[in-house]
Amino acid sequence: MKKILNEPFAYVDEMLEGLCLAHPQYYKQTGPAGRVIVRADAPVRGKVGIVSGGGSGHLPVFTGYVGKGLLDACAIGDVFSSPAVDQVAEAIRVAHGGAGVLRLYGNYGGDNMNFDMAGEIVEMEDIRTTTVRVADDVASAPLAEGAKRRGVAGLVYAYKLAGAKAAQFATLEEVTAIAQKAVDACRSLGVALTPCTVPAVGRPTFTISETEMEIGMGIHGEPGVRRGPLKPADAIAEEVLAYLLADLPLERGDRVSILVNSLGATPPEELYIVYRYVARKLAGLGVEIVMPLVGRYATSMEMAGMSLTFCRLDAELEALLKAPCDCPFLRI
Repeated sequence: MKKILNEPFAYVDEMLEGLCLAHPQYYKQTGPAGRVIVRADAPVRGKVGIVSGGGSGHLPVFTGYVGKGLLDACAIGDVFSSPAVDQVAEAIRVAHGGAGVLRLYGNYGGDNMNFDMAGEIVEMEDIRTTTVRVADDVASAPLAEGAKRRGVAGLVYAYKLAGAKAAQFATLEEVTAIAQKAVDACRSLGVALTPCTVPAVGRPTFTISETEMEIGMGIHGEPGVRRGPLKPADAIAEEVLAYLLADLPLERGDRVSILVNSLGATPPEELYIVYRYVARKLAGLGVEIVMPLVGRYATSMEMAGMSLTFCRLDAELEALLKAPCDCPFLRI
């Protein structure tokens, strides 16, 4: 294992300390063991709070998207591990400005359990909460079983759209409805080229040869839908597009935002090669791309590979997508 770190078991805590020291105008560190990151100006009185969380190793998801027009607080666990119940509960408390709190997070078993338990705890403290689970990974379950799908890079759109609605001082019910609408509008699929290494484990999460790629692998190394020889960029993009369009058909005149995301090690140059192909294909279908995102938005440590996310827009979602937001990793 080659990483720039000190003690592997201090990896997350030292990272969070550095994150807050680097961006004090955005982040405050609080909660049990300092594992809750909250907006520097939180709570915002009268505004619905939005809380997320999950395991470390995915920056900017989850913690990085705390900021204006985005998340109000985030509970963070060890690398690829769910945050504890008391951390989630504290994140809800510090985000609560009197209008209730939306729990918005990826659809994983540990996260589901801990966020549900935290919600029960704070509701006994008269904090009203709702839940939306992001489930955009088309490789993890068929469309008919969409509730079983994992949440991956679609989290970025859910944070942005729900955060914009909350910034308008909408009600908890209205913010929750937008978050669910955003989730329903998103589809994602990833391609892994190499594994990553969890610092506390010290060995790769899986093995894959230098000449192979895996379509649909999850951001923790969950099995994908197909492993085979590494293909040229255009062929990879075509295969990923085929999966996404089969799951979320786009028609002439549709408007969609797309996210071409590095899983960690893949450089921007390669992402733009993929974007170029996707943009041409969608233009040929008569689909207009709105505010594309290309870069590192939801990673898996140093895994090489990329993911592609579609977010199909209507007038309401497009207006929210274009609304201002501000954090170190996303500014509009």
